[in-house]
Parts: sequence; C-alpha cells; structure tokens
Amino acid sequence: MDAEQAPKEMVTQGESPEFVQTSMAGAMCMGLAPGKFHRNAQCGCLNLLLTYHGGCRASCSYCGLARNRNTDSSATFIRVKWPTYFMSDIISRVQTRTHPFKRACVSMVTHDRALDDACTIIQDLRENTDLPVSGLLSPTVMKGKADLEKVRNAGADRVGIAIDAVTPELFDKHRAKEVGGPHQLEVFMQSLEDAVNVFGSYRVGVHLIVGLGETEEQMVAFIDRTNKMKVATHLFSFFPENGSIMESHPQQPLEQYRRIQLARYLINENIVSLDSMHFSPSGEVTDFGVEINPYIELGLPFMTSGCPGSDGMLACNRPFGNERASEPMRNYPFPPEQEDIKIIRNQLR
Repeated sequence: MDAEQAPKEMVTQGESPEFVQTSMAGAMCMGLAPGKFHRNAQCGCLNLLLTYHGGCRASCSYCGLARNRNTDSSATFIRVKWPTYFMSDIISRVQTRTHPFKRACVSMVTHDRALDDACTIIQDLRENTDLPVSGLLSPTVMKGKADLEKVRNAGADRVGIAIDAVTPELFDKHRAKEVGGPHQLEVFMQSLEDAVNVFGSYRVGVHLIVGLGETEEQMVAFIDRTNKMKVATHLFSFFPENGSIMESHPQQPLEQYRRIQLARYLINENIVSLDSMHFSPSGEVTDFGVEINPYIELGLPFMTSGCPGSDGMLACNRPFGNERASEPMRNYPFPPEQEDIKIIRNQLR
C-alpha cells in the first residue's frame, strides 16, 4: 500500500492511548488497508498494540519491537506490518462496519506508561463495542496482583503473558541478561500464578515460541507445568524477523512444530500429561501416550491456539502470522480440511 492509497485514518506517528497499532489483518477487516485473505480466512480478533516514540525498552533477540533491532520504522512485528491509527477511528470502524471480530486484544509493550494506557484502551473498547477484551501483559512494568486487578476492573476478561522461551538458560539468552533486557523469568512465572488467581482457571494464556533452541521435551514439560497451573498455551512458531539478532536463525523443522502442536492440544485438553509421554535421548517425542490418529483426523490441534470469543470458539486466529500464504501453514486460521489433514499426516511422518 503506497501513501496515495493509505486511508486518511492512518498516521505515521503518535502515542498511546490516543493512537494504537493494529495488525495488517485487522486493518484489512476494518477497511483501513486493501488486501484479500488466502483461502478466504478471516481475522477473528482485533489485535491492538500500544505505541510510543521511544518504542519498547526490551531487547528480545527474536522480536520485531526490540529496541536494538537494526531496521527502519516500516519494519514488521510477528512477520507483518502494524500500521498506526487513531484509537477513535478504530472504535468508529468497529461500531459502523460489518467485521469478523469476536474479541479484541490490547497488547502492552515494555514501557512505563503501558499499564495505564492499556487499561484506558480496554475500558474504551468495553464501553463502546460489544467485543470481549483480552490484555497481553508485560509483567516487567507491573506490580503484582494489584495491577492485574486494574486490568480486570478496566474490563478485560482474559489475559496473556508472553514467556516465549521455556528454560531459564534460553530466557536469559533471548530476553534477559545476554541481550541486555530488563525481563526476569521469576517475575513472569509469578505473574502467571497471580493472573490465575485474579482471572480464573484457563482464563490466562502463556505465549510460547517453538524454535528458540529448546528440545521438544523441554517445550512439552513447560506446557505440562503451566497446564497444571490452569494456564492455557498459545503456541507460536519462530520466524526470523529482519534486523533482529536472530534474523539468520532458521525456523525449526515443520515436523517438530507439528509434534509440539499435537502435544499442546492433548495436554491442554487434559487428555494426556507429561508422565504418559516418551522422548528420545535427544528430546524428540516418540510416544504421545495415547492413540493419536483420531486427534490428527480432528485437525483442531493444528489450528492457531489463542483466546476464544463469547461463543467459546477460537477468536484469536492470527491468520498467516507464522508463515506467508505461499508457505506451508504452521498455524491454521480455520479448521483444516481433509486435504490439509493429509498434508499434516505427511509432515508428522
């Protein structure tokens, strides 16, 4: 989209809470950006991202928002561009246009104003739309249960916390000491526990990224650990963002991601636990502890995992956030069809 095609609502700068960024998928569904979805996918969640002139003060090795990212302001985040708009125009579009949204999600960045601004935007959405609202939180700039209660009182019914890296060593390597980042894994884990106390069982999600150097066993063990905390897993596949520290790091093999997707589904649905699974000496899943063919045929394990809408069905489907439309789908934004399931079986080997 060039400047002459850009809608008048789009702006080049501005700070939250008056301004927000939204995913290109969300902008398309509101008629703010041109484009069509591959295979007629729809964007079920309006994802909004806080924005500041100074950006995010974290420096995560894989992230498009990292303060040390070596690229320009037109860069991407989670593979796609996030244009900036007036929050009032977003509200107006949701109120007056037909859209596929079943939920909205307000994502904080690591910034001192992020909590208050996120609460302002959450309240604005709840008062002026009929969408349930989630908050994707940054525990580094929050103070325990009291701040979680502020998010709930603003109108959020669910929250997510992006831990991403599943071992202390990988967290330090990608998010903390080794990249000069401000995050601490202990703070994030405590925030998960506190969030369950504030929002309730399975109304808290943990974001995890497959492909940061962990073994399958380490990833599955963390999923099992958080499931026992009554926390659901929202799974992402690593994508090398241009300009990030990991821009040259390859994505993990698709078969590995498929095994983790299947394990996540079986654990989050309380069908199996870590104790019933088996792994190779190198940490690869060799036995899921249950006959897996019915679940492969079901297709649901290979869809995007995220928050539901008011109907209990998946809302946050992030279409093509983990892959280009020309590439094999990693997270299906819709139920896989029979031809898709044949492909998935082959990918699982």
